[in-house]
Amino acid sequence: MKIRKILVNQPNRIMLLRELGKFRRELGLTKKRRFIALLKKFPAVFEIVEEGVYSLQFRLTPEAERLYLEELKVRNEMEDLLVLKLRKLLMMSMDKRILLEKIAHLKTDFGLPFEFRDTICHRYPQYFRVVATGRGPALELTHWDPELAVSAAELADEENRAKELQEKDLIIDRPLKFNRVKLPKGLQLSKSEMRRVCQFRDIPYISPYSDFSHLRSGSKEKEKHACGVVHEILSLTVEKRILVDHLTHFREEFRFSQQLRGMLIRHPDLFYVSLKGDRDSVFLREAYCDSHLVEKDRLLLIKEKLRSLVMVPRFPRRGAPKTDSVAGEDGTSGHEDGIIKEAEDWSDIDSYLSGDELHDDENDDYEDDWSDEDDDMPPDFEDDDDGTARIRLSKSIKQTDTVTNDKEKVLTPVFPDGRPRELW
Repeated sequence: MKIRKILVNQPNRIMLLRELGKFRRELGLTKKRRFIALLKKFPAVFEIVEEGVYSLQFRLTPEAERLYLEELKVRNEMEDLLVLKLRKLLMMSMDKRILLEKIAHLKTDFGLPFEFRDTICHRYPQYFRVVATGRGPALELTHWDPELAVSAAELADEENRAKELQEKDLIIDRPLKFNRVKLPKGLQLSKSEMRRVCQFRDIPYISPYSDFSHLRSGSKEKEKHACGVVHEILSLTVEKRILVDHLTHFREEFRFSQQLRGMLIRHPDLFYVSLKGDRDSVFLREAYCDSHLVEKDRLLLIKEKLRSLVMVPRFPRRGAPKTDSVAGEDGTSGHEDGIIKEAEDWSDIDSYLSGDELHDDENDDYEDDWSDEDDDMPPDFEDDDDGTARIRLSKSIKQTDTVTNDKEKVLTPVFPDGRPRELW
């Protein structure tokens, strides 16, 4: 993703391979690595073009180019939705003002563009404005819309209530005698934990858009409001998940407690806290079914297509089935259930999008050492994993005696396209 971001900023989206060495620190490559070996690891994303004898360039493949243009189109069409997300986020805050530095932590989760500070924040003065504070610029709400002050939990509750009334064909609208809690599959709670969950659900719902300045810290009502805020933030994200560390940045704006992670764990019927990876993630339970999103965002469908291109190997395994297309037309990657086995599998791409550095241990399998001079040489041979050149059987040489010399074959060095190479 970082290399693609650098590449698309170039004229005609093509770049000299030697110029990529200037961005080595930005890419997080502290060790010496050959960029040509890095680009060859993703043959469905990048292609190397030879211009002249000692001039190598690289660009996106036609499929990756089409996917990038599709992503730009989707982001332009979703700008109104992104403005709506920012407005709802500001409406939930205490002072209706949040630092831009903190909002930047949610840009990947909300689907905001990288340059949202210079574009979206200044294009809609009727909704919000950028103000200077002692800790940096902040985004402030200028117009309160009561029609937006309806949470996703309230809308879902109204839909579920209407479905129940329609199914049971009730004449009188009255609450059920027994309030049962439907737990996710595989979640087993003790009697005390089940009692605590039921008691918490009996507390009247507090809208995340209501004034919570009077709520006492540490009370059950304040925790009910905090759970509503986290629920609403998760419903605004693309994948209905977010890093717990990103939520902790908003303790002051939403008056979260210091034990935010513990609060999320106390409500397993609402949230699922994953310990996979270096940092914990929290998922919205109701948005998932067997580790798959029920409703997928358009940006998420594009991300699945990109993931399918990244996963195309350089050297296909023997016996692997050949596919005519990399990605399906329905937005999936050609697999029956899609590329995502679990939503946590996207943490690597999300780290690239959020600007995290590429760790060295993830690049230890790159074949050769990096150098600008070697990157400028035309790739005569395909490098194997051990760094040696591959020698192929020349097509122009025929066997003279197929009966007696069946096991003896003449090996001649050839170019990757099969043309014989001169011996020296």
